[in-house]
Amino acid sequence: MEIAGLPLHALVVHAAVVLIPLAALAAVALVVLPTWRWLLRWPAAVLSVAVVGLAYLATTSGESLEHSRPQLEQLVHEHAERGDRLATLTVVLAVVVLAAALVLPGDSALLSGRGARLSRSRVLEAVVAVVVVLVAVLVLVQVVLTGDSGARAVWG
Repeated sequence: MEIAGLPLHALVVHAAVVLIPLAALAAVALVVLPTWRWLLRWPAAVLSVAVVGLAYLATTSGESLEHSRPQLEQLVHEHAERGDRLATLTVVLAVVVLAAALVLPGDSALLSGRGARLSRSRVLEAVVAVVVVLVAVLVLVQVVLTGDSGARAVWG
């Protein structure tokens, strides 16, 4: 797959390198900034779901590039495995962010207060918050490891 002679993977990866960490940081902000939940709740959820598609587009375009240039297969093997792990982690991130958006309490953006989420269970909220932060950190680490292995395969 190419666009104007450039491999699609090279183009998609740049979006992934920006948007996947942004989704992870938005997830952490949703958890640690309760006064901003009214603003962060749904953008963080939508972004986390969107990066799932982006991660899978990156892995699919990478596999296409690898098949079109068999000489790269040995060089990009580790990068491809890490990319697959990252794509899986983005699914996990989307699930836990959606859970956090539904479970965590927060004010409403409306003056009337309609739409505010009340606290249900402190234990559940704490567990969801910890899981979101852990998964977000794993995603950030995996983005760095995947990008590093890809850069080493291309430039190293």
